[in-house]
Amino acid sequence: TSSTLFIIRPPEDTSIAIGLAKNSSMKEEINSILSTISLEDQEMIMDKTIEDQLDMGEGIWSIFVDNKEMFARGVANTILISFIGTIVGLMIGLLVGVVRTIPDTKKRLSNFFIKIFKLLMNIYVQVFRATPMIVQSMLFYYGMQQFYGIDMAPMTAAFIIVSVNTGAYMAEVVRGGINSIDKGQFEAAQALGMNHWQTMFNIILPQALKNILPATGNEFIVNIKDTSVLNVISVTELFFTTKSIAGANFKYFETF
Repeated sequence: TSSTLFIIRPPEDTSIAIGLAKNSSMKEEINSILSTISLEDQEMIMDKTIEDQLDMGEGIWSIFVDNKEMFARGVANTILISFIGTIVGLMIGLLVGVVRTIPDTKKRLSNFFIKIFKLLMNIYVQVFRATPMIVQSMLFYYGMQQFYGIDMAPMTAAFIIVSVNTGAYMAEVVRGGINSIDKGQFEAAQALGMNHWQTMFNIILPQALKNILPATGNEFIVNIKDTSVLNVISVTELFFTTKSIAGANFKYFETF
């Protein structure tokens, strides 16, 4: 890391610390000064600081005006992650939905690979729909660092996590949209000599997309709310930004 934290006494209290640059020459001097301050004095100083900040009389409007750039950046990041995650997730859902509707063929080898693909798609959908996004975020972001040495930016990880998570939900939406199309449409396409992919992209999906548009809009709204869990990997969306502001002014209710 680029900084080192030095804990103020008592050692087990890790919620109070001073951040310095790594290998800072000020470390010994600060530790020497802190050693002269008793635990009671430390608590008194902290209580007085919090009391002074709470007595500043800063209201909701003042907090908004003073931090409007941070709020705007948080809103922009939230909408950007949600929008891109929904669009990419829809693309993933379309692909998975089409693969899961591939009919069996007369060739045994082809059927074997089709079943393997369907099984993998089913596992993907069930796992990502059955686990919280906050857990997926932790596993993906820190797992990529620990096992593969990939130190990606939090925003990049956010796009991937939301897209893959949304894709699992959209896959079921797409499957429902495809199943909503009359079977006669499939039979007519087959009678014209179309294969499965031609049938899907020329006949079925254009009609299915119209049916799933409301569900896609709902998923976008869900993503706007669910991006708040990305604060656990330090993504500067609206919740993370608001928490940072509230941590500075100690006015959690007014800030949120």
